[in-house]
Amino acid sequence: MVFVLMALALGCEALQYDLTKATRPYPTDLHRAEAVDIQVFREGNSLEIINSTPHSYRDFDLWINQRYVRHVELMAAGELIRLSLEEFYDERGEVFNAGGLWRTQEPMPVRLIEIQLSKDRPLIGLITIRAEPAE
Repeated sequence: MVFVLMALALGCEALQYDLTKATRPYPTDLHRAEAVDIQVFREGNSLEIINSTPHSYRDFDLWINQRYVRHVELMAAGELIRLSLEEFYDERGEVFNAGGLWRTQEPMPVRLIEIQLSKDRPLIGLITIRAEPAE
């Protein structure tokens, strides 16, 4: 019984990897300091993204913190979309640590969000609204 409890406790400490979901490295050479009027809010384990621009974005990759990425089919002009943070992976297949009930590590903050429209165009920065911790 003790062995089972130890195995379960150690299993909770393991990082969440899925090699089948490994992505490519962040394209550092495409990073730019400019941002467009699209606001990103973290709501628990999700991102809420409000496209306040008159432009729709199709078939793009969304980067978090210059490490985690996922593909997005469409973000229409004026639209709010919700994305699960648990759908963002890095080049090693590690999932974004969004926190949650069974996680033992502190949730990772969301600091920088960028759109990548193609492999050779500069990235488009979004406005990340930091959520202050509850006191």
